[in-house]
Amino acid sequence: MARYRPNPPAPRNGLNPSCVVVPAGAWETALDFFGWRFDKVARSEWVERFAAGDVVDQDGSTVRATSPPITGQRLYYFRNVADEPHIPFYERILYQDAHLLVVDKPHFLPVTPSGKYVRETLLVRLGKTLNSTTLAPIHRIDRDTAGIVLFSLNPATRNAYAKLFRDHAVQKTYHAIARWNPALPWPIQRHTRIAVGSHFMQQAEVEGAPNALTTIRPLRHNDELALYELKPVNGQRHQLRVHMNALGLPILGDGIYPELTPEGSANFAQPLQLLAQSIAFTDPLTGEERRFESTLQLSALTTITKDLP
Repeated sequence: MARYRPNPPAPRNGLNPSCVVVPAGAWETALDFFGWRFDKVARSEWVERFAAGDVVDQDGSTVRATSPPITGQRLYYFRNVADEPHIPFYERILYQDAHLLVVDKPHFLPVTPSGKYVRETLLVRLGKTLNSTTLAPIHRIDRDTAGIVLFSLNPATRNAYAKLFRDHAVQKTYHAIARWNPALPWPIQRHTRIAVGSHFMQQAEVEGAPNALTTIRPLRHNDELALYELKPVNGQRHQLRVHMNALGLPILGDGIYPELTPEGSANFAQPLQLLAQSIAFTDPLTGEERRFESTLQLSALTTITKDLP
């Protein structure tokens, strides 16, 4: 028997649909099922979404609110996106082939939809620009961080690139600006365990087997601030921010470390001074050595002029 392969409908305005499979149940209508399945969404909202044609079946046909749900049926629905804050900074495509997309992400732009950001995310913007139904990020960087992000364009080869990150076979280099401390024993290898901290938004170094390794060295300074090169081996959440903060050198413009600022207080004039500056790896398809560098520059860099040996 041939295996069924889902064929979701194309994105709308860059937004991919979500999918739900109908379990066995006694719902008379699709509206009844969605009202049960998503009980935190007002029934009136689902009425509007059915009327707008925002619910379709696995063949792409519009599902009516009064349609009977069928056990095992795949139903796709498009998220209702309210007005969201506009991010007045824009991405730049650095490289594209049949499999790989390399993008320079600006500060403040999330990579994927989450919370109040859907359309104003790198994935949705690129999906709309490229009219792609197969685009997917291979790795992530924080919303506050700028720089290089890799995307897959071909599902058949996606895992080959994702495996590079799982196997720590990618050389990632970041630049950060923080307070200058010449008394520390540079370069430093910070090898610690990172886990959720006292607040769910924060991570912290904790006791236990190390799961995060970062090499940190200063490149230049101005007696007060320094430009640091950070090379993480792992990809723990907020790893670079946590390691710099643990050294007493929180990254300039950080609204999470050492103190958590109120949600929504991001200042577009003072971005986090952290940049995913370059990424290098051996291409798993061709064996070619790849290296991509960001074209962006940290805004505070112009004041840091003294090179270090």
